[in-house]
Amino acid sequence: MTDPGAESPQRAGYAGWASQTDIRRRAGGTRSSQTIDTSDPIQTLEIVRPDDWHLHLRDGELLSRVLPYTAERFARAIVMPNLDPPVTTVAEARLYRARILAALPAGLDFEPLMTLYLTSSTTPDEVEAAAASKLIFGLKFYPMGATTNSSQGVTGFEDLHPVLESLENSGLPLLVHGEAIGPEIDVFDRERIFLDETLRPIIERFEGLRVVFEHITTEEAAAFVAESPARVAATLTPQHLLLTRNAIFDGGLRPHHYCLPVLKRERDRAALVAAAIGGDSSFFLGTDSAPHERAKKESACGCAGIFSTPIAIEAYAEAFHRAGAIDRLEAFASFHGADYYGLPRNRDRIRLEAVEWQGPDTIGCGNRGLEVFWAGERLHYRVASAAQGRRV
Repeated sequence: MTDPGAESPQRAGYAGWASQTDIRRRAGGTRSSQTIDTSDPIQTLEIVRPDDWHLHLRDGELLSRVLPYTAERFARAIVMPNLDPPVTTVAEARLYRARILAALPAGLDFEPLMTLYLTSSTTPDEVEAAAASKLIFGLKFYPMGATTNSSQGVTGFEDLHPVLESLENSGLPLLVHGEAIGPEIDVFDRERIFLDETLRPIIERFEGLRVVFEHITTEEAAAFVAESPARVAATLTPQHLLLTRNAIFDGGLRPHHYCLPVLKRERDRAALVAAAIGGDSSFFLGTDSAPHERAKKESACGCAGIFSTPIAIEAYAEAFHRAGAIDRLEAFASFHGADYYGLPRNRDRIRLEAVEWQGPDTIGCGNRGLEVFWAGERLHYRVASAAQGRRV
């Protein structure tokens, strides 16, 4: 069992990351022009055990309920800090990490990678402490009011330039929930406006700042990341690779398809799939799995979030299978994120088999049940086994 109070044994220095990532990007390209033959689907696919680079584990009893589904499939995860109250200091992150490890079932090997919640009170000293701790892997930016537990987020970066300078110097990435917030802004335009008015200027001003544009949802965001320096990366969720906004209104209002940022148009979904399968190491897996009990989803003011971890890797496999690119899943799921964060790739492997099946509809029952993403829909790959091993 990992020592709950110990520093992460996986944390590596960020020195040299830029030149290494530039080489990987040049080797992989930003788009694939190869025509893929789907007439003979791969029956068995063994890949290096993946990591989840954007995950909500919650806390308390709900943490205990959802953690095993991540730990069974993923070796590591970047854990979001938007608890109530949020995780804003290294000391709080250390305690949260200890609670996660205490909830980990015996026999499962899993490493939580902790983050801090950026607020208007965050100081450069806290950033320096985070970098020195070897426990923190990024600072998370939430626009105030953008999503679950974002009331302590920030309204802009104007007063946070000293913090961004400290981040830039430390090598820690800024993890961005990229949406502009305001009553005059259409919910479907939030990401595009944030990109143009906030993110692009920040990246141009702070030329060494590393940024992960999380759970991107639009064609414009995919193009921006592909054209940006290698210090800019993005995570992609299974729901944004498989669904469009039509799914929210399919036969009625579908609250379990409501997430933030919201699902977008078909052209956006297609652009995200192209980014995922295209070989650019700036794009990698991040489920944004965000569990809420049924009573909080099916209400007059339902919570945003999709719980996908029980079938997450199979859902990604479904998106890659539909694109005729199942053989490219491993790099996206297992290599790109670890390389970006300067961590060793996992050595243990999982095996997926081509079989048509349906995942679980819910975990638990009644108002406390958690509806699982892709409920009632067919999947074409299933995890058959996972072998434990060490990381290289």
